Amino acid sequence: MIDSVNVKGISNMNTIIVSSKYQIVIPLRIRESLRIKPGEKLHAIEYRGRIELVPVRSPRAARGSLKGIATDVPRDPDRV
Repeated sequence: MIDSVNVKGISNMNTIIVSSKYQIVIPLRIRESLRIKPGEKLHAIEYRGRIELVPVRSPRAARGSLKGIATDVPRDPDRV
């Protein structure tokens, strides 16, 4: 069961219920937004008292994601 809740700063937060087998359902809107498909792997990361699910992407999928990043940042003297 999934309930939708509006929270300041978050347009549509979903409440997910953990089943007796510790399973959850990722809401359709989130699955579509992140293009998560059945059988796809996710990293489950505990971070500051919460769980973050991050899709596992191949290095090839990340190709070009840093295009246009600023490379003229000052470097520490020991990194030159």
